[in-house]
Amino acid sequence: MSTPERLIESTRELLWERGYVGTSPKAIQEHANAGQGSMYHHFKGKPDLALAAILRTAEELRAAAEGVLSAPGSPYERVEAYLRRERDVLRGCPVGRLTMDPDVIASAELRAPVDETIDWLRERLAGIVEEGKEQGQFAASLDAEEIAATILATVQGGYVLARASGSPAAFDTGVRGLLSLLAPSGDKDRAPAPHEPGGT
Repeated sequence: MSTPERLIESTRELLWERGYVGTSPKAIQEHANAGQGSMYHHFKGKPDLALAAILRTAEELRAAAEGVLSAPGSPYERVEAYLRRERDVLRGCPVGRLTMDPDVIASAELRAPVDETIDWLRERLAGIVEEGKEQGQFAASLDAEEIAATILATVQGGYVLARASGSPAAFDTGVRGLLSLLAPSGDKDRAPAPHEPGGT
């Protein structure tokens, strides 16, 4: 891995674990096994490196979500696959956690990729719900934008509850509850398989 790549990956890890303030240039250099000169040769400073790291994290989250949401299956099955996909629940969402970082939110430049990713995911989910309504899988009375927002709220809220309790069970419970509400009428009695903890 090249020095710029090591610096970006180290910054991603540290932002996820410690937040922006806790991610010092020295900590990044130590984590990446890179000297100060190398860091400032490739990046203007910590904000520039943080932006590269956030853009990479946002890009990976989109790719992972798209891989599930564009897979074969009915709209319900694709929403279910998104909700049940492997995640490191107790670490939280690497993008969602950035929304709780006051330094990221205070910076229009750092916040932009976070907002864009959340907006993209909400619109992508809304499109799938709309597709399900057209196919008669979801009730025609459902508002696709509201359901998409509910799916995102369930995932992000599930991370918070799981971290608070120290167990993925709270995340799993929220997912099962939402899926039971969304399940097509013929599937209401189907017992959902438990979530397997594991990305975002």
